[in-house]
Amino acid sequence: MSETTGTLYLCATPIGNLEDITFRVLNVLKQVDVIGAEDTRHTLKLLNHFEIHTPMISYHEHNKADRGPELVERLRSGQDVAIVSDAGMPGISDPGSDLVQLALEAGIKVTPLPGANAALAGLVCSGLDTRMFTFIGFLPKTTKKRRELISTLATNPYTLIFYESPHRLKATLAELAAGLGDRQAAAGRELTKKFEEFVRGSLTKLQEHFAMHQPRGEFTLIIAGTGEEKAPVPSDEEDQSSPLEAVLNLVAQGTNKKDAIRMVALKRGISKREVYQAVVEHEKTI
Repeated sequence: MSETTGTLYLCATPIGNLEDITFRVLNVLKQVDVIGAEDTRHTLKLLNHFEIHTPMISYHEHNKADRGPELVERLRSGQDVAIVSDAGMPGISDPGSDLVQLALEAGIKVTPLPGANAALAGLVCSGLDTRMFTFIGFLPKTTKKRRELISTLATNPYTLIFYESPHRLKATLAELAAGLGDRQAAAGRELTKKFEEFVRGSLTKLQEHFAMHQPRGEFTLIIAGTGEEKAPVPSDEEDQSSPLEAVLNLVAQGTNKKDAIRMVALKRGISKREVYQAVVEHEKTI
């Protein structure tokens, strides 16, 4: 790559709380030649807050075919370009990934400046398995494509992560429950903002909650994968066992204790902490 070629910086911006921006992002936004913004009006509020006066140019889903090559030409000429989305990491559920491909094809250096991300913020607070997960983002707009995708996810063993708008949330929860079954889930809204809230429970419980409380703010949905629901189908006798007995039965069958606790909690619709405490109390008596 020529030394005169510029660098494309992918700059994470706050998903709510402005204090979540990094010093590195602020410095780069001040130093680059131009900032490509998903919504220049939205980004202007951020720049004004931190007294940044770098010129902006719009780059979004509807103009990426024209604006992408234009930004690459700027980079070829030696200009440094920062790309920001309205919130979070550019390239995740926005056209930043298209610009990355164009830049790489042109031999341009691409550098990530990580920061806030709604998917990971929601995942780590969900109470569900964080070891392996599948990020979906927004579901397709058409009913046919949505249901086809949900159908393919029904056997996915990993925790699922979705984004959803408030006006679509109720319908999406109903479609997910119908296509995936009544799994454990968490809905995080207004993450990092003043009215941040998490609703946790089965998909049915989430539907009941939002039937009584009108959804507000952007949502991150975290849903258990099939890997968390592989406990053997219990007999009538096992159905009447205590959570502790159910865990001990699974452990005796070869399941490790941590997975057994999670399986029983999911099966019984109770918290993992409740099951864990029962196991701890039992172990004290051994």
